[in-house]
Amino acid sequence: MSPKRLFCETEPCLEQPLEKRRPRLTFASIIGDVVMVNSQNHLLKALEPLLRRVVNEEVDRCLLRYSRLLPRASSLRIQALEPSSFLLYFVNNLPSTIFTGSKITDVESQPLRIAVEAGADNPAFQVYSAMKIEIVVLDGDFASGDKQDWTAEEFNASIVKERSGKRPLLHGEMNITLRDRAATIGDIEFTDNSSWIRSRKFRLGARIVDGSDSDKNRPRIREAITEPFVVKDHRGELYKKHYPPMLHDEVWRLEKIGKEGVFHKKLSNYNIKTVQEFLKLFTIDPQKLRRILGVGMSERMWKATVKHAQTCELGNKVYMFRAHNVLLILNPICEVVRAMIDDQIYSSQDLHNIPPEYLMNLSRQAFDNWHSLQDFEGNFREPPLITQEDLYDSCHQRP
Repeated sequence: MSPKRLFCETEPCLEQPLEKRRPRLTFASIIGDVVMVNSQNHLLKALEPLLRRVVNEEVDRCLLRYSRLLPRASSLRIQALEPSSFLLYFVNNLPSTIFTGSKITDVESQPLRIAVEAGADNPAFQVYSAMKIEIVVLDGDFASGDKQDWTAEEFNASIVKERSGKRPLLHGEMNITLRDRAATIGDIEFTDNSSWIRSRKFRLGARIVDGSDSDKNRPRIREAITEPFVVKDHRGELYKKHYPPMLHDEVWRLEKIGKEGVFHKKLSNYNIKTVQEFLKLFTIDPQKLRRILGVGMSERMWKATVKHAQTCELGNKVYMFRAHNVLLILNPICEVVRAMIDDQIYSSQDLHNIPPEYLMNLSRQAFDNWHSLQDFEGNFREPPLITQEDLYDSCHQRP
């Protein structure tokens, strides 16, 4: 009798746990693992000197930066502990736009002046010897906002030098002598415009030249700065607008009217060549003036041009127009400022008593005969302009 076979010898034993299948190793997979390990080792060996060099360069750069900051930080701390008790300042204001090649003056075309003043804690400050002042150009963004004080290093760092291949930014008398706390700046001018720096504006600055006085114990005198301004090339001055415009100015001096441009030519075709002629027609017939300029001039441009023209200074000249039983006194832009009609005198305050259409018709007659009007000097803003007898005699003269 043959022995019985055990079930587990020939059939899978369900009671035993199934083992996880292991990946089958092949010769190719073994070779691939070896190649990958060798490649990583070679990569690490190649990267190691590169990483060491980068790390060393960064460490050296940080150390150099820190070493440079140390003296500056120390000086800043010292200056913070010793604020400037005295300060230079520009006595007068500069215009908002300056042109290259033109003498730098203030808004009233007067020479610039520099002065020094003492703080409240040093009222007895005296200049024991003449101190030298240097005029420099600063970036327009320097000391912007609410900043009212700065260190000498901050001031010097904001000095603008000329562009490569260009002449020095300032030409002329940049070094002056401070006497009795004040000095006048002589002839200086810009040689380049300000459009090439980020702020597109310059400031003028003034600083004490080191060693220019014998008082070694003198505290720091804070530098002077002007308000920022734009510097344009001199050729732009030939096309610049006038603020305010003058009566005799050519009409292209007004805003939105370019020299030899479309609007300038349109006005010239109607013999409107000056600001005075522009304003005269605007007084008599603004609709006609608007039609002359045409649809190419937008409403916004029209308003800007008229607003600029109306800032014109009229002066004291007045014009006399005579007709039958009528005498009108007009200002230079054909506005009636006084009248005598049928022996009745009307001051500027009484003109509203004259029918508007009738008065406008008389003004148009004066406009059409402008070149035949008699003109004379007089302040039409301060009555009486002329006496009643003068008006009566003029009114009854034969035209």
